[in-house]
Amino acid sequence: MESVLSPRRLRRFAGEQLFARVAGPDGPAVRARIHDSPGPRWFGPDRPIRVVHGDASMFVGGLRALLLQSLHPLAMAAVAAHSGYRGDPWGRLQRTSTFLATTTFGTADDAQSAVDHVRGIHERVRGTTDRGEAYHAADPHLLTWVHVAEVDSFLRAHKQFGAHPLDEAGYDGYVADTARIAAALGVTDPPRDQAELASTLEAFRPELRPTPQAGAAARFLLLTPPIPWPARLPYAALAANAVATLPPWARSHLRLPHLGGPLVRISGHCLVRSIRWAMAR
Repeated sequence: MESVLSPRRLRRFAGEQLFARVAGPDGPAVRARIHDSPGPRWFGPDRPIRVVHGDASMFVGGLRALLLQSLHPLAMAAVAAHSGYRGDPWGRLQRTSTFLATTTFGTADDAQSAVDHVRGIHERVRGTTDRGEAYHAADPHLLTWVHVAEVDSFLRAHKQFGAHPLDEAGYDGYVADTARIAAALGVTDPPRDQAELASTLEAFRPELRPTPQAGAAARFLLLTPPIPWPARLPYAALAANAVATLPPWARSHLRLPHLGGPLVRISGHCLVRSIRWAMAR
């Protein structure tokens, strides 16, 4: 008879709890549809996007992306006014993870449906910042910022914490793969390799600035996330490594400390390996 505290049961319990948080109550059914439905995919099994988006390093990259994206005042204003990230942070995470899984691993029809749904939401998101600057979530320029901040974050997290890091050609291929999704969402001429990604990020620097909304989002994500107490210590390791992988100028804007020491990196590797262990099917 299997012990209640056996490694197998602990692994299954931890994996189920984490998957439920990330994927939501319909997660098992959604996962089955994404992975088991027959039909052509946007990306074949050998594509780099499957390696990166299927790795536990996405947890670090996802939090880093949110922090980095918040530095564009128009993007942050749209998130603060329309996303409900404070009232329903887990719901937002679940919708985002489902979109990434569907477009990466799902059938071409399901991927296109997911993109069409998101584009419909973007069309409705409009407003003005506290300075009176107009924003529209469907603006190709704003979509480009959200895209490059996300891709850069997933790429850097995978380089540091991925189970099977790619070579430079592989990471160029990852950027090229994500460009297909970005173009479908309305991004005009998205970057298709690491050099173009770095250049596009640098071109946005003059537009970025810290705002009260960005500071509030950082405090919420790093200091007061709605997670149970047993998960606080692992989340602290996640947050520290998300901050540590940000570029220095982004940490400066958000008034975040430099956390690049060996203990932080070790905690990141331990955390990602633990997530990978728990969620292995």
